[in-house]
Amino acid sequence: MKRYEIRIAGFGGQGVVTVGKILGAAAVLYDRKNAVQTQSYGPESRGGACKSEVVLSDGQIHYPKVRSADVLVALSQPALDLYLKDLKAGGLLIIDPLTVIREVPRTDVRVVRVPTAQIALEVGNKKFQNMVALGALASLTGLIAPEAYRKAIGDAVPSGTLRQNLEAFEKGMNYVRS
Repeated sequence: MKRYEIRIAGFGGQGVVTVGKILGAAAVLYDRKNAVQTQSYGPESRGGACKSEVVLSDGQIHYPKVRSADVLVALSQPALDLYLKDLKAGGLLIIDPLTVIREVPRTDVRVVRVPTAQIALEVGNKKFQNMVALGALASLTGLIAPEAYRKAIGDAVPSGTLRQNLEAFEKGMNYVRS
């Protein structure tokens, strides 16, 4: 795989950073790929702008930041507004249509609408929205083996919520398959 750039963005509290960490760990620890994960967020602990970036490659990664994203996961309208310009033509855009309410102003990208918050509520809590998004990303890109994600989720989340996190991940994968 050549260099592949993924940006996940939304508000603090949506689990954006957790998704990036799990994605990076799945790639490196369980799927033998190189990965670099970076993150940034505002001074607010919840509700402020937040992003996580993961660069994947089979070779060396010489620069850790996303320059031209292959994938953008936007879990809020401000995230889409801010980062859509960095998504390459032909790239994949995953949005939650309940939180990204305006029409996507580009026609040169593939848009996949996944109601991540709604599906997370079916699992039991909106906080699992990030795992729904990760499942959709995993299924749509096919870059990393699903079992690698499952192992990385098991490493990253509290044992008391592991079942629900895995269920949300599976529901995200299945939603985009149907």
